[in-house]
Amino acid sequence: MTRVWLPDPPEAFGGIPDGLRADVWKGGEQLPGSAADVEFVVMPFGVAAQRAGHVLNGLPSLKVVQLMSAGADHVLPYLPPGVTLCNARGAHTPATAEWTVGAIIAALRQFPRFAVAQHEGRWDSGQSESVFGKHVLIVGYGSIGEAVERRLAGWEVTVERVARSARPAADGPAVLGLEDLATALPRADVVVILVPTTDDTRNMVDVKFLAAMKDGALLVNAARGAIVDTDALVAELACGRLRAALDVTAPEPLPAGHPLWTMPGLLLTPHVGGAVREGRERAYQIIAAQLARYAAGQPLANVISVRGY
Repeated sequence: MTRVWLPDPPEAFGGIPDGLRADVWKGGEQLPGSAADVEFVVMPFGVAAQRAGHVLNGLPSLKVVQLMSAGADHVLPYLPPGVTLCNARGAHTPATAEWTVGAIIAALRQFPRFAVAQHEGRWDSGQSESVFGKHVLIVGYGSIGEAVERRLAGWEVTVERVARSARPAADGPAVLGLEDLATALPRADVVVILVPTTDDTRNMVDVKFLAAMKDGALLVNAARGAIVDTDALVAELACGRLRAALDVTAPEPLPAGHPLWTMPGLLLTPHVGGAVREGRERAYQIIAAQLARYAAGQPLANVISVRGY
């Protein structure tokens, strides 16, 4: 009988396949008694990276770690050698795409300004900026990027796409490679960041990247805070040349007194892009399918390489 650890009882996953026996681990200090035998661990939400690493490296029979998130950068450095890491790709795609499009609309139409005025009891009428006609550059054109483009389809915008490797139009929408960023950035009114955190993308949005963006452009980061050089972005926001909408920051959570709190032209949310009520259910559906593959000896889905994707 193969042991697995789940963050909730098997019933939450629609049951588990024959041949598997589950223990519940919610991420606490107390581990199930099957620590010597468990092969497959579903990592609960909210477990600190170092804590996760300490637990995982103490499981001698461990073969697979399954995440409930799409991002894997918080666990990958602590993964024991020879253990397969899988993410929940697709579980949070709709919610993250919704946040991205909502942030674009809110930032351009100045919803934060009007929300403050409402709170203060002021009738702060004024003009904002239309989404219509904008040139949107999606940097990191994977499943979430595709979902963002679908949701922008009715807004009459021009969408340009960038991925790790260029793809010709014959295989679907034309996608530029990262080497094309320098020429693509100056064309964009809105730059959406959706790349995973890897050694290649950490601080990718640096002084040079931001300088290539046109005056008044909007940077939207729905990926990870580590992708953006915070000091470089603060400098651009402080002088009013660029605007930004951030769901993620570096550091995170953002500490009291940090310059980002008071930057003009910034819409800031506390890493809630994927935080919808349906997100856990979608993740559990993906995990249930993964458990079925594992029990049947089939190849696993959403395997994360050492590069982080």
